[in-house]
Amino acid sequence: MLRLEIVTPEHRVLDADVDSVTVPTASGEVGILPNHAPLVSALKPGVLSYGVKGVVEKLAVTGGFVEVNGNKVAVLADSAEASADIDVEAARSAKEEAERSLAAAASGSLADTEAAREQLDAANVRIQFAAGK
Repeated sequence: MLRLEIVTPEHRVLDADVDSVTVPTASGEVGILPNHAPLVSALKPGVLSYGVKGVVEKLAVTGGFVEVNGNKVAVLADSAEASADIDVEAARSAKEEAERSLAAAASGSLADTEAAREQLDAANVRIQFAAGK
């Protein structure tokens, strides 16, 4: 068993015993099972999934970090949402704004471009996840 804790700046999303966890990290998806080696990694926008007694649950996550130590998985995410909780219209608006920011940042600094790209990736993940893709 793993203890999975998912926290955002707004609230604790989950604190439960699970069988497995898959997280989208900066270097790719990482599957975590009991007795996993210690790990600290940045999260990228994507889908976090966890299994409990054969049932897989999923959340869209954006930004943050994951830490695995012992049989505890701590996820500190900028946001974590179930597909039913995603406001698709707000996500589409965020995507349009991020696309405008990315176009404007193309002639600006690398940091501005990266921030706009991250916002666009987060909006795309939310839209696709809400649509069930």
